[in-house]
Amino acid sequence: MERNLMKGNEALAEAAIRAGCKCFFGYPITPQTELAAYMAKRMHKAGGVFLQAESEIAAVNMVLGAASTGVRAMTSSSSPGVSLKSEGVSYIAGSDLPAVIINVQRGGPGLGGIQPSQADYWQATKALGHGDFQLIVYAPASVQEMVDFVVKAFDRADKYRMPAMILADGLLGQMMEPVSFPEINADAYDKSSWAADGHKFKREHHIINSLYLKPDELENSIVERYKRYDIIKETETDAELYLTEDCDILLCAFGATARVVKSAVNDARALGIKAGLFRPKTLWPFPVKEINEAAKTAKTLLSVEMSMGQMVDDIRLAINCSRPVEFYGRTGGVIPTPAEVLEQIKRIGGTL
Repeated sequence: MERNLMKGNEALAEAAIRAGCKCFFGYPITPQTELAAYMAKRMHKAGGVFLQAESEIAAVNMVLGAASTGVRAMTSSSSPGVSLKSEGVSYIAGSDLPAVIINVQRGGPGLGGIQPSQADYWQATKALGHGDFQLIVYAPASVQEMVDFVVKAFDRADKYRMPAMILADGLLGQMMEPVSFPEINADAYDKSSWAADGHKFKREHHIINSLYLKPDELENSIVERYKRYDIIKETETDAELYLTEDCDILLCAFGATARVVKSAVNDARALGIKAGLFRPKTLWPFPVKEINEAAKTAKTLLSVEMSMGQMVDDIRLAINCSRPVEFYGRTGGVIPTPAEVLEQIKRIGGTL
């Protein structure tokens, strides 16, 4: 299979086009601007629509409109821009529409900085908008996974009629690596039962709506949606387990940070310390079965993040607080180094 050297943002954009994305609406913000710029160059040549909206709020509502017709639609931004999109994402979820949202994270809160961060974990997995709803959230750790996960995000969004998110970061967005593009079937899902794409008197009207004035009707719609979420929790989790068969210390990390942690785990093994790595590829649903398998011999777990510790509680809940879960992180755009992580491993190893 042919491989191409590409920047993460541009590889993600190309993968979206090949996955059948027909409408992209966005607004430039560092460090994801190359994604929108690539779409501006390529979408019309691929038979799609690119529009730089007047704001992030406008962009996500354009996605809502396009998705309601059954076409594959996407928007991208970076942390503060995604915050502006949160109301629209809630409307998309409440309307049971498939769509893909890209967040190439930067430091925050507020304008923060333009360096890599993972401090939007809570936003993506707990509270990207008002009401009872979730997104499927994928966390790539390489440019190749940027490609693979955007294809999967479109497929799963269509399958479950819900938004999906790629939670990347500025490091992955700007990184260049060789990638290959898989063969893609963008027409796998039949949308004829719900899409508002014109009926010409041949079928009933399809109404796209998130407003229910009768409380019992709203409750029923949410309960039905959560039945789908239960299926997703059971069937769609994914994680990488690395040197976990006999580990005493299980390090947990996602995205770009996991690359740093894997180096530290290798260094620890060279010193005779039994360290392993659990890397969730899906942040929602969190890979509960996989982390319990990875932690079966572990005495202590350590979460390493580019944040102040947003994944820690999910780890504790997943293992029912059965063992200590410690935290090490850098934030504000600072990337932890393998040497820093190794020092934490040695510190914990000395107490076991």
